[in-house]
Amino acid sequence: MKTIKKLLAVMLICIQTLQFSMVPNVLAEETTTTPGTEQTSDTAVEVTAPSAILMEMTTGTVLYEKDADTARPPASVTKVMTMLLIFDALAEGKIQLEDEVTTSEYASSMGGSQVFLETGEKQTVETLLKCISVASANDACVAMAEYISGNEEEFVRQMNLRAEGLGMKHTHFVNCNGLDAEGHETSARDIALMSRELLLKYPEIHNYCTIWMENITHTTSKGSSEFGLTNTNKLIRQYEYATGLKTGSTGKAKFCVSATAEKNGVSLIAVIMGAEDSKARFKDAVTLLNYGFGKCQMYTDENMPSLDPISVTGGIQESISLEYEKKFTYLDTTGANLNAVTSRLQIPDKVNAPVKKGDTVGQRIYYLDEKEIGSVNLLAEETVKKAGFFDYLRKALYWIAL
Repeated sequence: MKTIKKLLAVMLICIQTLQFSMVPNVLAEETTTTPGTEQTSDTAVEVTAPSAILMEMTTGTVLYEKDADTARPPASVTKVMTMLLIFDALAEGKIQLEDEVTTSEYASSMGGSQVFLETGEKQTVETLLKCISVASANDACVAMAEYISGNEEEFVRQMNLRAEGLGMKHTHFVNCNGLDAEGHETSARDIALMSRELLLKYPEIHNYCTIWMENITHTTSKGSSEFGLTNTNKLIRQYEYATGLKTGSTGKAKFCVSATAEKNGVSLIAVIMGAEDSKARFKDAVTLLNYGFGKCQMYTDENMPSLDPISVTGGIQESISLEYEKKFTYLDTTGANLNAVTSRLQIPDKVNAPVKKGDTVGQRIYYLDEKEIGSVNLLAEETVKKAGFFDYLRKALYWIAL
């Protein structure tokens, strides 16, 4: 039975590849634009799917939306949240990429897209992550869910908690892989939110979701065999600026994608839900990405001036060093001349002790054509305690000794 399944899967991959190779013109419709110039208006963007959104990743700015808050089945785009929880577990030290995961009977029974894991088969976390991000493997998702949380039900509970924490107001997960299930739904906006979280917090996801083809090795009691993974996201090969992220399709969800791309320092997330077919899904995504790249330019202050120490009054030391909270970035959609961006410090002459490390003590404010466009906080690099009687006495004795 497993052999028949594998043959059917290979045939399906061949058919999908042939279908996609017949429509390269769909993905080649990128317009040549000058950064910062707007080539099209919102009313001119034609997206055939019922729900869509375009978000700039760094700032979270929404550039386009269409029925973006309607809850719909997301199919395998669900796996964006599954991968987010996997990376959370890696970051927290709960699991390691080299850990071996044993496939349960339940995990091996998953239908839909899969890599045909056998009951009892062991694969590393990293291999299963590739199976999920590249081949959209449902069996690998369940195996990882069970490894991290003990069972899929608990893992899904964590998925919903994570969604709530991200402000995903129209989301309820029922499983970890996106197979059709009653009440399993999310919205285009919510998909963009969880995609952004994954990309910003764990940029190493690109090392996996940009793989086009790779082999894994099945090792079971029957011996070893090679199995080929092919990326379900055809934009990775067909769209020059593509960086990810996840496709999905089921009978209820139709065709969905969270497509990510980067060009000239601008990173975009285009979410399509409910497209009629795979060709329409990718065409809509490319339409939005091209629109966004034509509309946006990003200013990043790569040479933020060094900061002088600031005086401290009443502390055990007389000054404190400062640092920037983050690098300043600004998204422009008007075609402005970003060479005209200026900045100036807003900071007191001194601060009073006590000062805690990380306290905000000032700002660098940025302007474009004399209009404020944003700011970056200046933080204390260390803690300075308030001086007491013995501190003053020690200082006085020091000066007397001189």
